[in-house]
Amino acid sequence: MAKGYWVSVYPAISDPERLTAYTKLARPAVQAGGGRTLSRGGRVVAHEAGIAQRVVLIEFDSFEQAVAAYESEAYQRALVALPDGVERDFRIIEGID
Repeated sequence: MAKGYWVSVYPAISDPERLTAYTKLARPAVQAGGGRTLSRGGRVVAHEAGIAQRVVLIEFDSFEQAVAAYESEAYQRALVALPDGVERDFRIIEGID
């Protein structure tokens, strides 16, 4: 079964406090959904149209598990803390077996 991944890129963070509030709620929701953080805000080298800002990569055992974690009640509560102070490009992708 192919793994699932959350890929988040943050082109702009105008309110770091809101990001911190989101992270405090999102981290336990992601873990409860089976997610494992592989990368969070480390070094980035961007090429072509890439964005060198904050990138977060989270792995799940399956694509379906990744979708279910995003749709979970706990993660939806975390998203309420996010919208106004942060611009985010978020995707759920399926890995290769």
